[in-house]
This record gives sequence, structure tokens and C-alpha cells, in this order.
Amino acid sequence: MILNVSGRTDIVAFYTSWFMNRYHEGFLDVRNPFYKKQVSRIYFKDVDLIVFCTKNPLPILDHLNEIKIPMVFHITITPYKKDIEPNVIDKKLIIAAVKKISSIVGKEYTVVRYDPIFLSPKYDLNYHLKCFERLCEQLDGYISHIIVSFIDEYKNVKNNSKILNIREPNEEDYKIIGTSFSNIAKKHNITVQTCAEKQNLVQYGFIKSDCLTPNMVFKLTGLTKMKKWTSRKTPYCDCVEMVDVGVYNTCLHFCKYCYANYSEKEVIKNNKLHNPASSLLIGEIESDDIIKVRKK
Repeated sequence: MILNVSGRTDIVAFYTSWFMNRYHEGFLDVRNPFYKKQVSRIYFKDVDLIVFCTKNPLPILDHLNEIKIPMVFHITITPYKKDIEPNVIDKKLIIAAVKKISSIVGKEYTVVRYDPIFLSPKYDLNYHLKCFERLCEQLDGYISHIIVSFIDEYKNVKNNSKILNIREPNEEDYKIIGTSFSNIAKKHNITVQTCAEKQNLVQYGFIKSDCLTPNMVFKLTGLTKMKKWTSRKTPYCDCVEMVDVGVYNTCLHFCKYCYANYSEKEVIKNNKLHNPASSLLIGEIESDDIIKVRKK
């Protein structure tokens, strides 16, 4: 079993204490987001790999030596300022953390996500090209791969349309991003791919790959039988199946483009229900919950 920690929220940034409590207890519970009374219990002895996805890896740095399960890190570093990412920490601190993680898990398993890209009068094409080049310069020798994606029209994006002020990219924009990003990355021995995008930019120098491939999983775990991650419901993703242990509407970064939050009020309400000692990320196990152990 592969854990995704997490695509629904930033557990590393805001809930590391809970995660490490669960790790040392030996299990965690995940409430089904669609059938609230159904709870999956996951024992860490059944976990082969943990994929940490975060905008702020600092809280978990001092705990990495405690985790005896193979790890992959996906760390998002975008060039936006506080108008778009009000609670994301200083990017210099994130870059320093990437370097430390790379020295622990290896640069092949320390992946940076420049994700999502959107174009606006403030964050135009030239701005992205300069920021991407600076990012590659700073991480030269510490990473070997960057994943990019383009903004999608989620509910939160619609709610924040005035702040984002997005301009729809055209084919020329994709060409400039594709050729420029791939040429910049190549100078620093870094490959670039898109994530679940129809516009995969392979014709402009990107590689065609997935965020978590069977080959990467095999190298880390020795597993040879893996299912495709069908829950994403997109024809452009062939990632290996993962189990997400997060909860929607719980991330306190409050990024204006976020797909996992649709209500800041709901996030604040849910955060108040968080108990680091609970087996659930949000709330407690109730007497009428149906708990089923999730097997490999």
C-alpha cells in the first residue's frame, strides 16, 4: 500500500504532530469523504511507501529519521506572493528544506512541483521564466525532476477570480513555457514533466511521465504488482494507486487557486475539530462508525 500524505490537505505543514502520533501508534483512520460513516483503518505495517506532498516540509524534518518506511517527497514551490498564497512560508526556507530532504532520501525521490502555473498581468510569462530559472539555479544538484501543471477552474478558483485575474494561455504561451522551462532545467541536469495535463508539452522538450511511476515504486519497495490510480478520473494520469489520508477543507495555507479548499469558514471550523491524539485527522471515532481495515 502507498500512502498519499496528502493531496487533500497539507498534513506535513499543519498536522505533522498528528501524523507522527499515528505512526508511533501503528495505525490511522480515514473517513470516507462521500460516505461519512465508513472509516478505513490503515496499519503502517501494511504500508510500503509514503508520498509526502507539501508546501512546507519544515515541521517533519526532525522526524524523518523516525520513519522506517521508504519515502518520496513532492514539495510545491511556486513564485506567487501573499496576495495568492497568504500563509505559505518564505520560499527561501522551503528551498533550504528541500536541500536537507534531498540529502536524506536522495534527489531522485525529492521532487519539486512548480504547480499550478497561471498567467495574469502581475504574474506574466516573463515573470514565470525568471522565477523558474532562479529556482533551478538554487536547486542545482539537489533535485533531478520538476513537475508542472496549469491552473484548473475549481470552485475556489472561481470564487477568487478577481484576485487571480487569470489570462487563458494560448498555444504560443505553451510553446514558450515548454521550450524555455525544458532548456533552463536541462542546464541544471533537471527533467520537467506535466501532471495530468492534456498539454503535456513533450513536443517542446518536456518528458512524458507520471508523478509516481511503477519504476520508482519498484526501486524503493521491490513491488512488481501495482494498480493504476483510477480515482483521479482523468485520462491524463497513469500514476500508481495511492491511498490519500487527508481531509478536504482543512488546509490553512488558503491559496487562492486551491482545489482542495472551497470555503475558508469550513477550513477554520474543521481545524477546530482537529485533535492530535485522535486516530482521525479531523474529529473523533463515533459509536456508529463502520471501521474496516484496509489491506494491501
